[in-house]
Amino acid sequence: MTRSSFPVRPALMLTLAVLSATTAVAHAELRPLIPAISADQVAPLCQAGLASLRQRVIVMEALPATRNAAKVFAEWNRLQIALQDVQGPMDILSNVSPDKATRTAMEACLVELSQFDTGLNQNAVVYAKFKTIKPRDAIDTKLRKDLMDRFEDTGVALPPERQQRLKAILKQLEELGQAYARNVRDNSTRLVFTAQEATGLPADYLARAKRDEQGNYLLGFESPEYLPFMDYADDAEARRRYQTAYTNRGTAANPPMLKEAMALRQELAGLFGLPTWADYVIRRRMAKTPAAVFTFLDEVQVAVTALEKKEIEELRAFKSQTLKTDLASTRIERWDAGYWQQKLKKARYSVDQNALRAYFPTPAALAWIMDVSSKLYGISFTKGEVPVWHPEVQYYDVFDTRSSKRIGGIYLDPFPREGKYGHAAAFGIRGASTLAQRTPVSVLVTNFDRNGLSSDELETMVHEFGHVLHGVLSQTRYVEQAGTSVERDFVEAPSQMYEEWARRKDPLATLASFCSTPCPVVDDALLARLTAAHNFGRGLRYGRQLLYARYDMNVYSLKTAAASSDPLVIWNTMEAATPLGHVEGTEFPGQFGHIMGGYSAGYYGYMWSEVLALDMLSAYQGKLMDPVVGQRYRQAILARGGEKTGADMVRDFLGRTPDSKAFFNEISGQRLQ
Repeated sequence: MTRSSFPVRPALMLTLAVLSATTAVAHAELRPLIPAISADQVAPLCQAGLASLRQRVIVMEALPATRNAAKVFAEWNRLQIALQDVQGPMDILSNVSPDKATRTAMEACLVELSQFDTGLNQNAVVYAKFKTIKPRDAIDTKLRKDLMDRFEDTGVALPPERQQRLKAILKQLEELGQAYARNVRDNSTRLVFTAQEATGLPADYLARAKRDEQGNYLLGFESPEYLPFMDYADDAEARRRYQTAYTNRGTAANPPMLKEAMALRQELAGLFGLPTWADYVIRRRMAKTPAAVFTFLDEVQVAVTALEKKEIEELRAFKSQTLKTDLASTRIERWDAGYWQQKLKKARYSVDQNALRAYFPTPAALAWIMDVSSKLYGISFTKGEVPVWHPEVQYYDVFDTRSSKRIGGIYLDPFPREGKYGHAAAFGIRGASTLAQRTPVSVLVTNFDRNGLSSDELETMVHEFGHVLHGVLSQTRYVEQAGTSVERDFVEAPSQMYEEWARRKDPLATLASFCSTPCPVVDDALLARLTAAHNFGRGLRYGRQLLYARYDMNVYSLKTAAASSDPLVIWNTMEAATPLGHVEGTEFPGQFGHIMGGYSAGYYGYMWSEVLALDMLSAYQGKLMDPVVGQRYRQAILARGGEKTGADMVRDFLGRTPDSKAFFNEISGQRLQ
């Protein structure tokens, strides 16, 4: 999967023991662990947690009338920590628990916690306390502003009937989002392919594939099964059939859910007198207005369209030459794009993504990125033996090398299994708070091939590890501002920048030293070929990103709930207008989880963030393993979480106003390395 498929989830958590703790300080010295919770334990734990949270709200409400910001912020911090400690196990395990009953039970609890959070943010008494206090410094000022925005966005100032309607809408959206994700996650369909249809696939892929009694291959929707098939299977009709099923894996139930969510979000915006959901969401982000987003997307389209068409023509010519067909009648279909790119890159650059797995064994790649991060940011990782939810999960404590102090922890859940969250994501399950001496924990959830990574998958791993670092290197005063608690159109920037470490010589030079058995080294010649191969296809990649972002903005900028707002109709029309066209019978919106969830009216943020990512990269001046710049970046960006705006943090790091030149060079094919 491309990096654009991987959302950051602001998840939360702690141990069973901590669920009953009464003060934030009590958490300080505990190594926070994710407990193994069975389905029958979920409801009692949930209800006990909610009861404790309600008591904390009473304490918050009972604070004496005061302008003492320290007391108000400290009590709020304790309340948010308590909420994290209840919600965290439910959030992460509802996505990764091997037990379906446990996942389902946790989803029900998450709905109740969502309703609690809505009620808290509609609490006029608590709102009034923040309205009257005077912040002590810039950190308090930023948190107060963010909280006031959130209270007001949740309807604290609305009339009671509108408040209740908003609360009902948010509950419906939570339930719809869970059902939508469940339909994708729990789809265990396996397609049957004959040996003839599997011609061209690597021998190791075929050797581990499941087979039926007749010897046919049984393939599902896990990335290590689907992606190689689309890149290597010679049978175009088999690729079309697999791509169609994969695109429809959300089942026919999901597009109507998305349409219902669109209508609910439109209604929610109307409660505030705003014309669209996009207006409601974007006013709190870096872009500020939908108009600014559409202007940005127009600029992207101008930059990328010619390159996308040029690449398709190159693929078409290569296909015609390879198959010895008439060029005029040769087409590149959507199910051809990955296959013919792979063929062209192998012929032109001698790059075979499957062969690269020997260079990047998965365990070695994980050990390597921890070592790179250690050298760059002055940290170390020590493996710990702790309870885990699956035998393949690993846990590491994170230490600051200068002080030898433990500063956080990470879990790695690298391989696919039935019922697990199906993409790659970093779950920031416990936020930092220096005020509460609270250390952060993040979880890396991926679905990688156990035998090794392609160079594309290596980039994905590094991208997600960048999110993990954003969580565990956070040193924020308040848990509310910890880690990835930044604007949605900035949150991807640190991870997008980190992808470059998967493409450059200095970092990659050490990867082979982590192989358990000898593996080949990425030398200068291979690196040059990998760079050239990576550069080809930029037009197609960014053209697709542009389509996703425009679609998201279009469905959430509608001002009516008319029949024309059907998400499938909009998608089919928009995809049909692209150079590769629309594939009849596919229902991409039924599995586009980003716009059903936290990236609704926000998918543009991937490219918006990349503008900042590529500009921040310039600070390294090509020396990516420079620990001086790494430490400066750690302190200016990663440690600060959401204590400043994204724009201010980037300006602090670069020492100047950010610009977009590097980004537009990248997407238009003008970047040379």
